[in-house]
Amino acid sequence: MTNHSLNRSLLDFIQASPTPFHATATLKALFADAGFSLLDEARDWRLESGGRYVVTRNDSSLIAFVVGDRSPAEAGVRMLGAHTDSPCLRVKPQADMSNNGYYQLGVEVYGGALLNPWFDRDLSLAGRICFRDGNGRPGTTLIDFQTPVAVIPSLAIHLDREANESRRINAQQHLPPVLMQPGDAEPVTLRQLLLQLAREQHPETAIEAVLEHELSLYDCQPGALVGLQQEFIAAARLDNLLSCFIGARALIDSGGSASRLLVCSDHEEVGSTSACGADGPFLKSVLERLCPGPQELARCVNRSLLISVDNAHGIHPNYADRHDARHGPLLNHGPVIKTNANQRYASNSETAGLFRLLCEQAEIPVQSFVVRSDMACGSTIGPITAANIGVRTLDIGVATFAMHSIRELAGAHDTQYLHRALRRFLAHSH
Repeated sequence: MTNHSLNRSLLDFIQASPTPFHATATLKALFADAGFSLLDEARDWRLESGGRYVVTRNDSSLIAFVVGDRSPAEAGVRMLGAHTDSPCLRVKPQADMSNNGYYQLGVEVYGGALLNPWFDRDLSLAGRICFRDGNGRPGTTLIDFQTPVAVIPSLAIHLDREANESRRINAQQHLPPVLMQPGDAEPVTLRQLLLQLAREQHPETAIEAVLEHELSLYDCQPGALVGLQQEFIAAARLDNLLSCFIGARALIDSGGSASRLLVCSDHEEVGSTSACGADGPFLKSVLERLCPGPQELARCVNRSLLISVDNAHGIHPNYADRHDARHGPLLNHGPVIKTNANQRYASNSETAGLFRLLCEQAEIPVQSFVVRSDMACGSTIGPITAANIGVRTLDIGVATFAMHSIRELAGAHDTQYLHRALRRFLAHSH
């Protein structure tokens, strides 16, 4: 796959994945097209050597894996980890609001979102609903309004002369989006809107009522290749759908005799503590099915390696003083090894050295990131998974600008570098 086609496919994937639920569904379809068989956690598994499988949990986390020719207890598992969620605005359960003749929705901030860029954008709504069908049974399905249905207008500078110096955003007061001016019409409710949309998008299902919903706002502007030479990718949710997609492509395109696996977890942006998050039992449960018996599992984990793939902070030309000058990654200069002495990243000299060697052999450039010593460091699923499973772990990612904004920026060449590096890792035996 050429770099151009890889990036176009990435942008298509992001456009089809406005929420973790949609990202998981899109990944599942991608793996199905590549010949992966869908597994159900509630049933017995009969795994075969050379088999390609995919399983989901909560509709928002996914594990895809290939069973190698060699026993996982003998050869270990080459694992990639990423996450399906991104900081955003989530709709509250009782969201309907009416203020000064405008219909609005109550929202709460999910994760560490950069809030200012959410103002004055064409926003839509997507997510999962739980419904009651014609037989009185519950069910779930995904919905997506797809078109701009909401906006969060900024306050005019005439009413806040200090806006460019000190505007503060109150999440409760300033973030409810505007959806409609009902006028004298019958008051609308979100559940009525969701019921109408669900029936339109799923006519094959007898949806009688919407019971609950998990909805997110998202920016309708499609991702794009930008720059005079189209050397940048601008899109929503690059953190971390870029890693999910490139990891999926690497797994599909990889070979090798050892078993290999991709886990894409939900809830990373809020700590990963959930049944489908990296601090939950999903990955360990799958590994136990690959290696029945505690002795086999222990041997497998000891011989395995996990690469946690999550975006890194590229050195910003306008804010270079926010970086350690010796550890400021550049966009389009290759994947970034992330290290932190306080274990906010799980990289160590062994795992970082192996990755550097693999990239050196394939002539793939590699960079390093360490946060300034006087600044706090973010984290990833890497340390969490390493602590829960006991697997050796490396944290890497591609350099990114505007992380946690509604629209982020990455290097268009770094996707190919990352794809090549991850394919080489998955095929590596040691």
